[in-house]
Amino acid sequence: MELTSIAESVVALEPGAFERFVEEAQGRSPDEVSAAALVLSGSEDVQVNHLLGNLLYFIGATPALDPLVQRVLDSLVRGDFDEWESALLLPMQDEDVRHGLPRRTELLAAVPSDSWLHGLLRVVDLEALLVLHPLSGKGFEVTIGGLGDNFQLHTLLAYRLIPAFLPGEPPLQAWVEAASVGEELEPAGGIQGQFELSDAFGETIWNEGRPADIPVLDGVRVVVLGEPAYARSWNAGRLYPMMTPMVDVVRELSPDETASWLAKVKS
Repeated sequence: MELTSIAESVVALEPGAFERFVEEAQGRSPDEVSAAALVLSGSEDVQVNHLLGNLLYFIGATPALDPLVQRVLDSLVRGDFDEWESALLLPMQDEDVRHGLPRRTELLAAVPSDSWLHGLLRVVDLEALLVLHPLSGKGFEVTIGGLGDNFQLHTLLAYRLIPAFLPGEPPLQAWVEAASVGEELEPAGGIQGQFELSDAFGETIWNEGRPADIPVLDGVRVVVLGEPAYARSWNAGRLYPMMTPMVDVVRELSPDETASWLAKVKS
């Protein structure tokens, strides 16, 4: 039976249709699932829209995403956002959905700043980050994406830089897995920090913040790595379990480039 026909039964709220759809969707082609998602997007039932969100996580941004975004916006007006927010939480952990998200600016302005969805709306993807380590006189061009907060950035920067480029004690594998794609989000004993993070203007980059908070200098976000002033630890490796992070060292800057950047930043 065509998946779109079963999706029509789901929209009609026929008994057992929801469970049948979930079973039948297994192993179907992306085109079939996309067509079924478009059918599901015609429903105003919150549970059907949660199912739609789950599908979008696996197939990426499709025309079905627009109605879902509209319904979340409508929920903010009605006052039942808490019930609808989670319909977008899973799909927004997919980079393709984040890239293709309609009405992002409107959502960002309307969604509560302390909500999980607000955090996902502020995630940066495929963004350049300049990382400087004054103690060694080294600098790095890094590409980041899919990071929920600066705790995660901190751990994965340490993983990429120590010991390949910088001296020090590298993060434990359990910490790296918790901050990337591991099943255990809170490793035993917590996660230890290796650096003191500052921005180009000498202000502390708080782990509780997000990469989007890091200010720009000459068109790029800058992170300055220093020795930790005191021992820092935290429990969870990442905020969004299904979001795949990226922290890739693109290249090490030449000594002249690093010296030029170090002359610009405030220590």
